[in-house]
Amino acid sequence: MEQISRRQFMYLGTALGAVSALDHGSTLAWAADTPDQLVTLSLAQASRRLHAREITSVELTRAYLDRIAVYNPKLNAFITVMHEEALAQAELLDKEAKAGHFRGPLHGVPIVLKDNIDTAGVRTTAASKVFDDRVPAEDAFITARLKAAGAVVLGKANMHEFAMGHTSSATYFGPVRNPWAPDHTPAGSSGGSAVAVSADMCVAALGTDTGGSVRMPAAYCSMVGLKPTYGLVSIRGIVPLTYSLDHCGPMTKTVEDAAILLNAMAAYDKLDVGSVEHAPEDYTQTMKQPIAQIRLGIPRAPFYDRLDEDTAAAMEAAIAVLAKLTASVKDVHLPSTGGFSALSLNGETQAYHQELLKRNRGGYSISIARSLEGGRKSLDDVSEEPCADKVIDYIRSAWQLTLTRRTIDDAFTDFDLVALPTMRLIAPTINLALSREEDPKPREPEVDSNCTPFDIWGIPAISIPCGFSKTGLPIGLMIAGPRFSEGKVLALAHAYEQATQWHLKKPTLTPDMVIPPVNRKS
Repeated sequence: MEQISRRQFMYLGTALGAVSALDHGSTLAWAADTPDQLVTLSLAQASRRLHAREITSVELTRAYLDRIAVYNPKLNAFITVMHEEALAQAELLDKEAKAGHFRGPLHGVPIVLKDNIDTAGVRTTAASKVFDDRVPAEDAFITARLKAAGAVVLGKANMHEFAMGHTSSATYFGPVRNPWAPDHTPAGSSGGSAVAVSADMCVAALGTDTGGSVRMPAAYCSMVGLKPTYGLVSIRGIVPLTYSLDHCGPMTKTVEDAAILLNAMAAYDKLDVGSVEHAPEDYTQTMKQPIAQIRLGIPRAPFYDRLDEDTAAAMEAAIAVLAKLTASVKDVHLPSTGGFSALSLNGETQAYHQELLKRNRGGYSISIARSLEGGRKSLDDVSEEPCADKVIDYIRSAWQLTLTRRTIDDAFTDFDLVALPTMRLIAPTINLALSREEDPKPREPEVDSNCTPFDIWGIPAISIPCGFSKTGLPIGLMIAGPRFSEGKVLALAHAYEQATQWHLKKPTLTPDMVIPPVNRKS
């Protein structure tokens, strides 16, 4: 029998790995080999190749670190790159793999954490000068879980300061750039997490979502962002925005990747007062449930009001695809959240920032300081007895929020899931976003997102790619369902993803690409 070299043997193994990946629904035509190919792997593909020992975690981690070195100076997705820590962790995980011990699907997979998620011994700034030198002593609950599951943390992602905005332009570390159009915003507040995934600077990332901050950047960066049911994923150890509305969710290249990551994230945390006990699920399996009998609702009003032309066209095309996949599609109505007093819950934000703002107002950006002071004034103006009335209003709002979440499932009586545009408008430019945020004149809030009601209801919602504008900017489709219906939401999202090609498109990035300057006066 003719002898073959080790290199030939490894090449043969790579080829067989490619065939195996295709058997599992892979979108790659051939297994990755060069660093530029490695960084394009989905989480599912990377996990399979790591477990087959076709690649090592060190190889994968180095490929991402090298890409970060090239493209982060242009896109500004990272605040902190954990170069040495990531390689050391990858080496440890490779030793475990060599010994035949794998911690799970995330073993050796490089990910990124939004910089409001605590990391022991590594600064967590929430993109603010106020926390420029803040180094937590302990990991957030979710950080510890992902490390224990074998994830390699590459670094901390840039974001809108203190998660108090939806552009990722107001940040002490400079605006985050959209890889599809670097003069445009990637949305926020988890903009850096989205850009890191979309630009292949990591396999997957975590973001937080209080009013849409996982799903909005997912839509503007043409990727997947999942906000789970409130309480399914612990938020202990995450710098809060509004605790009663804060969620943490996966941001990934594919729906399958989101299911894999959610498996590692979902867990009860008795020290998190918002955490909910829920029977463990394998979301990679519930994602495979049949969707042919799903009754799909289209909540036209108000979610389809004032769409831009390209978004409207993309949504009608998406609905046509969904209609072929499901049992029925019809217009439906979801309960209004108009009576809910978010103003009273603003007290949660004020409670966290009150002393920080007093001690270090200069550490906050102009727009964030103004927002906090405006929120404080609104609370103080409630009545002539501000303290008593604020407490009463907060309690009433908390009661109303609890009741709203307990009864939202009642809306899903003759339909199972809903589909709607994640964003009503395409991404604005960074210059426009900054001019609006830094303008001291009061202005009416712009309704460009459909996300916030789903944070109030606390129900699962996912954004997936569904098209592009005429100018090449991404458009996102949101699918949502009752509490703890993540499996069904993932199943329909995955079916749509497989029926279309949008998730396969990648932004064109080159090392010599020219980045437009930021002009705050425009």
